[in-house]
Formats: sequence, structure tokens, C-alpha cells
Amino acid sequence: MAAVIFAIIFISAFLFADNAARTLYPLKYRELVKKYSERYDLDPFLVLAVIKAESSFRNTAVSHKNARGLMQITEKTGEWGAEKIGLKNYTADMLFDPETNINIGCWYLSRLYDQFGDTDLALAAYNAGSGNVSRWLENREMSPSGRTLEKIPFKETEKYLKKVRNSYMIYKKLYENEF
Repeated sequence: MAAVIFAIIFISAFLFADNAARTLYPLKYRELVKKYSERYDLDPFLVLAVIKAESSFRNTAVSHKNARGLMQITEKTGEWGAEKIGLKNYTADMLFDPETNINIGCWYLSRLYDQFGDTDLALAAYNAGSGNVSRWLENREMSPSGRTLEKIPFKETEKYLKKVRNSYMIYKKLYENEF
């Protein structure tokens, strides 16, 4: 009898932990993430991790730098992205629309990956700007190889990379069969 009770408690704890993790790391906007991660050849778990880090899935989020929406797109990047993807009648307020934001955000993240050829560098550029990352790669103290970063001078960007990497691993484990 004790073994049965222990098994019930163990299974209940496992299920509770899984449900708690899924609450903290939701699979919101699944179809949009799937659509645009496929379109721009991105890992959908990475896109979810970026959304989690940028806005915690709040489509009305606005940063202190006026970045907007789920993937925290600045007005300038939004304008540029909208033009490049052929989005007609674009306005900055469209960045609060989940589909528009994920479309532009995935386009931009894909572009950064194409530019730097490395996920961590693309994420650093998404957070700190591609100009900063390019300068860091030219600095031998930060990048002895010129291809990867050993030091990141912005603490915010260093924390951001850790946060996205951690969320990525959790999303991949929780939802490995979803995409």
C-alpha cells in the first residue's frame, strides 16, 4: 500500500511540475511561430525563447526604447522590415499585432543570422544592435578569433543571451513534439 501511495505522490509531483513549467513557458502563438519560423528558416523554439525574453508574450509591451510588441521591434526596424517583406500600409502601431510582429521579428532575426552565421551572435545583435556586434568582433580582446565573442561589454546583452539560451532549452524539452 505504501508503494502505491508513493507512486501516486511521485506521479502527481511530476505532473504538477510539468504543468507549472508549461505555465511559465507557454506555447502561445504556436501557429504564427510555426508559420514564420518555417518561412525564415528559424528554429521555432528559438523564436519562442526570444518572445519570452523580450515581452513574456505580452503583445502590448513597450520598452524604454519604444520597442513594441511580442518580439520588441523598434519603429525603425519595423519600417525597414515591413518594406523588405512587402507589408503594405505599414504603421508602427501594427507592431502590436502578433502576426505582424512575429513576421518582422523572424525576418530580422533570420537576417542577423545570415549576417553573422552564428545563433549567439545573431541574438547579441538582436539585443545590442548589429553595429555593436560587428565592432566587438573586430576587437581582439573581445573576440580573439574575430568569429565568436569571448567577452560581451554590455551586461544587459550578456544576461539576455543567457536568458534566451535557458528558455530555448526549456521550450525544446517541454514541447519537443509540437513542431
